[in-house]
Amino acid sequence: MGLSHCRARGFLMLRLQKLTKTYKTGDQALKAIDLEVPKGQVLALIGPSGAGKSTMIRCINRLVEPTSGAVMLDETDLTKLGAGALRRARREMGMIFQEYALVERLTVMENVLSGRLGYVGFWRSFLRRYPQSDVDEAFRLLDRVGLLHMADKRADELSGGQRQRVGICRALIQNPKLLLVDEPTASLDPKTSRQIMRLITELCRERGLAAIINIHDVALAQMFVPRIVGLRFGEIVFDGVPNALTPEKLTEIYGEEDWEATIEKVDDEEDVEAAE
Repeated sequence: MGLSHCRARGFLMLRLQKLTKTYKTGDQALKAIDLEVPKGQVLALIGPSGAGKSTMIRCINRLVEPTSGAVMLDETDLTKLGAGALRRARREMGMIFQEYALVERLTVMENVLSGRLGYVGFWRSFLRRYPQSDVDEAFRLLDRVGLLHMADKRADELSGGQRQRVGICRALIQNPKLLLVDEPTASLDPKTSRQIMRLITELCRERGLAAIINIHDVALAQMFVPRIVGLRFGEIVFDGVPNALTPEKLTEIYGEEDWEATIEKVDDEEDVEAAE
């Protein structure tokens, strides 16, 4: 489905218009980025370190303030919102972090329920008196990701893959429209990385969620994500389907390398996936 068709039918959800970020040092992390993401679409951001991938994700929810440009979520320009309106808008954007960002001393359940902080009052959250509907949803999410039996475990007792699953649940309990995912597999072994990417993409399909996944592993992006955007020096240099990532395109994104080996690796892993 083309983006113009999505816009005509009202399916366009996120639109970046000339999004620019220049740091005080003068370094320009993003250079007038234009990007459109339809509802329900999962998109992978790839590119070398320093290309602007994490900056883009953080400019969308304004963890990093853009220098100029617009971030349109449905019909709302997030760059123009005051503090209160921004807090409300952030409810619609779930964030999954590379380093999990869990509170180590809290239980799995308490970490998941912290995703509801934008909806409950300060004292209810401080006293951990969440509505029963929130608790029920947390149990459903933990069951979906295979962690129901660990609801009362402290976060510091979990493996990396388990922590990332808790982070996924915490983001989903916000009931967001959009997931912003920052290098979800960077600290994980290859098998767990594939499990996490499969889980994220399955959950997005089940819930009709759009997602932008910043990922450093090209092979994983090609295996699991239907649209890939390549950044280099703060500019989009590729936007297309995984099969269009030819060695020439990968060289344009990353520089010279034996990209045939990477493409062969993806083919091999897809064969393994089919056999599992």
